[in-house]
Amino acid sequence: MSPQNRGAALAAMRTAPELDVLIVGGGVVGAGAALDAVTRGLSTAIVEARDWASGTSSRSSKLIHGGLRYLEMLDFGLVREALHERGLLTQHIAPHLIRPVPFLYPLTHRLWERPYVGAGVLLYDTLGTLWKGAGSARGLPRHRHLSKRRALREAPCLAPGSLTGAVQYWDAQVDDARHTMTVVRTAVAFGALAANRTRVLGFCHQGGRVTGARVVDLETGAEFDVRAKQVINATGVWTDETQQLADTRGQFHVRASKGVHLVVPRDRLQSSTGLILRTETSVLFVIPWGRHWIIGTTDTDWDLDLAHPAASARDIDYLLDQVNSVLSSPLTRADVEGVYAGLRPLLSGESELTSKLSREHVVGHPVPGLVVIAGGKYTTYRVMGRDAVDEAVRAMDGRVPDSVTDKIPLVGAEGWQGVRNQRHQLAARSGLHVVRIDHLLGRYGSLVHEVLDLIAADESLAEPLPGSDDYLRAEVVYAVTHEGARHLDDVLARRTRASIEAWDRGVSAAPVVAELMAPHLGWDEAHTATEVEHYLARVAAERESQEQPDDATADAARLGAADIVPLTPLAPRAS
Repeated sequence: MSPQNRGAALAAMRTAPELDVLIVGGGVVGAGAALDAVTRGLSTAIVEARDWASGTSSRSSKLIHGGLRYLEMLDFGLVREALHERGLLTQHIAPHLIRPVPFLYPLTHRLWERPYVGAGVLLYDTLGTLWKGAGSARGLPRHRHLSKRRALREAPCLAPGSLTGAVQYWDAQVDDARHTMTVVRTAVAFGALAANRTRVLGFCHQGGRVTGARVVDLETGAEFDVRAKQVINATGVWTDETQQLADTRGQFHVRASKGVHLVVPRDRLQSSTGLILRTETSVLFVIPWGRHWIIGTTDTDWDLDLAHPAASARDIDYLLDQVNSVLSSPLTRADVEGVYAGLRPLLSGESELTSKLSREHVVGHPVPGLVVIAGGKYTTYRVMGRDAVDEAVRAMDGRVPDSVTDKIPLVGAEGWQGVRNQRHQLAARSGLHVVRIDHLLGRYGSLVHEVLDLIAADESLAEPLPGSDDYLRAEVVYAVTHEGARHLDDVLARRTRASIEAWDRGVSAAPVVAELMAPHLGWDEAHTATEVEHYLARVAAERESQEQPDDATADAARLGAADIVPLTPLAPRAS
């Protein structure tokens, strides 16, 4: 997904007489639909107004899981489906991007709680083995019961008085933004046309039917129509707004629920396992994340700016209070390296509490030519993409093959294990430490050779980024030349995670990253400086929002920093 590939994709969208499918929305569901459609032999395009995974799909809890708490809601179908997808992803589709993680569930009652929780986790394990096919083998250890003493050996950070014992079970985790981008990249490898920073202005109509969309390339200001037999609206929390472009109120509505997460250093909590804790309204996860922990999440209604949900001081204090209730050495605001807030797209229901709304998805055809997919959870993105394309092809003439995405590994997965077994040789040839090679393998899989080739051609690219030394300079160049990154924020917030993992939120890395990106995107000095200024303003606005007492004041503070796009077009073309 180079800059040249994006330009060619936009040109092809503009000149194509009619595509089979146009997908609006570059989150994980839209990406999944694009991969599903193109691998059925359909001519496919996908457009995203900002960056791939720039919304909900980069701000999740980063778990690939069945959703243990949904068992308590008796939502067995959702849990079983998600566990099946977990098996497919960990074993076949993306084993290079997804890794197992243990969770400890502390018990606080001596008599009834262990059999109650144990039965639930046993059912959770069992549901993961019921489906036939590639995902039927679990690939993860089974749960186990621990005494209080053994639980404290696993997690010495827990206060002894906070538990009477524990149950430990296994799930999986993923870098959500990297995974979503990789799904898009896989679709492009199969021939899909993909363009980020491309906004839909409205839908084209003919005789009451949607026949495509009017789009604008936000980088140049050029507007044109993209014709398609079917348009799939996969815009998540923007579903209602996108439906309005088709002059329809839609068949269902989406509510946004805000989830806030904190990132703290790994050495701040002494534990060899993640934690899952019950709260008054939901559950709280403490998730190992490289040299960090992710703590989350909140679950509150949000009706303010959808593009930049803001975490308030109240959100941060709530999470610290919840986790500190079980820790022997409490965390403080000074321990927090990063904070991020995301919005879950929940189907509207009768409940006033977003934590009670269903995570199941629905597909609708509100007007001819327009399919809408809404709801769901990250783990089931492939099923959602399949169902959306199933609905679209029902209105097409001719036989369209069934979905095959359960059999298609993402780019970087093919041969990954074999390349991983060669990591010591790769380290010796590249001059990098084997730990660094392991880190790269977990981000690029068998495509790691492409990153190492950049270093072989320019040894300076082996240097780590200032203040974010988990990431190499080569990864910045690769993000632009292969992964569709077009702006500084794309690299620091999504291709890497410097914006939440670094103490300075990526500020010290920003000038270096911008300089590395500039020659590949044709930036001059003024544009490069503007990119840095915008990023620093974003960080300052986020920090200020996190000092505000409530959602309204936090939202106002966050909106004090303008987006880098749309920029004033450099050379607008006639549309």
